[in-house]
Amino acid sequence: MLGFRNYLFIFSLFKAKTIATDKNEGDFSYFLSLINDDATVLDIGANIGIMTSNLAQKVKQGIVFAFEPIPDNIATLKRIIRFHQLQNVILLEYALGNETKQTEMVLPVVNAVKMQGLAHVIDISITEFNNGIAFSVPQYRLDDIPELQNIKVNAIKIDVENFEYQVFLGAQQLIRQSKPIIYCELWDNENRQNCFALMKQWGYQIYVLQHKQLITFNPAVSSTQNFFFLPN
Repeated sequence: MLGFRNYLFIFSLFKAKTIATDKNEGDFSYFLSLINDDATVLDIGANIGIMTSNLAQKVKQGIVFAFEPIPDNIATLKRIIRFHQLQNVILLEYALGNETKQTEMVLPVVNAVKMQGLAHVIDISITEFNNGIAFSVPQYRLDDIPELQNIKVNAIKIDVENFEYQVFLGAQQLIRQSKPIIYCELWDNENRQNCFALMKQWGYQIYVLQHKQLITFNPAVSSTQNFFFLPN
């Protein structure tokens, strides 16, 4: 009834407003608490701006670089930025990975419903939610982004639907130099294990939030998909 983009805008406003009291988003709220108000933050997979707006309001003296390649999400995110008058958000309208190229993405459609939160790069390693609307978008490496050259990045939130390992590979220089805290959603699959191995190689410890405290991740006792990577 609203139209897809109007729906996304209203949904984003509602979720952003209630995220602090949403028990399912306690991990993100804890991540916010770790960030100083003058921090430089990367929101990779900004989607429709739910977390972007919260990050921007947290770092009022800092800056948020929001990365989002899907057209409907970009339109919503721009509207959110205008609505909240977020002067400290820089929107970068492309995908990230370990190559500079034109890449294909898909917006999954399940039972005639557009699943905007599951849009992802089409890659041989990703076998789920591959049916839907295809897009061709530019893809870059974080290490090559002009806006990030000679800038210390303090924190990264990343959720790119099983393409995180490729994004991290393309950000090796940035992460190893800046040592940002990283908040990451990872499904229980090979992509997760690859990310874990890479983070350990770069001197990071892997934590999860339990009872409002960070503890070392133990797969035998934790089933979360949200992880905190903290430098030693």
